[in-house]
Amino acid sequence: MSKIVPVEDAATVAACFELMRQLRPHLGSAAEFVAHWQSQSAEGYRLLAIHEGGQPVALAGYRFQENLIQGRHIYLDDLVTDQSHRRSGLGQRLLEHVQEIGRAVGCGRLSLDTPLSNALGHRFYFRQGMLASALRFNIPLTGVE
Repeated sequence: MSKIVPVEDAATVAACFELMRQLRPHLGSAAEFVAHWQSQSAEGYRLLAIHEGGQPVALAGYRFQENLIQGRHIYLDDLVTDQSHRRSGLGQRLLEHVQEIGRAVGCGRLSLDTPLSNALGHRFYFRQGMLASALRFNIPLTGVE
C-alpha cells in the first residue's frame, strides 16, 4: 500500500500540478500552482500526496482554522484522486488521514466546501459519514472569480 507523504518543496508541488488541475482547472501552470502553494503555506496550508509508480495519484490540502461557529477545526481545501485511480479507496484514505491529524491536535471537526454541482463528490462525502451542515454564500469583490 502506498504511503501518504507530505509535499514540502516546490519541485514536488510542481510535479503534482497536473493532478491538482483535475480538481482546479483554472490553474494555468505549474509555476502558478507553486506560487499559490507558497503563499498558502505561509498561512498554514499543508499538502499530502499518495504516489504510485513515482507519480502523484491522490492529493489532500488542508489547514487548521478557528472560528466562533466551529471552534478549532481542520479545513480540507483540496481532495483529488487521479481519474484513472478513482474508486480505489485513495480519497477515503486521505480523508481518514486528515481526520486523524485533526484529532491529534485537538480539532473538534473536519469541514470542507464543495460546489452544489458536485453530485459525485457529495455522494462520496455522504458515504464517508459526512453531512451537509451549511450553505456558503459569496459575492465577487473584483471582476475576477
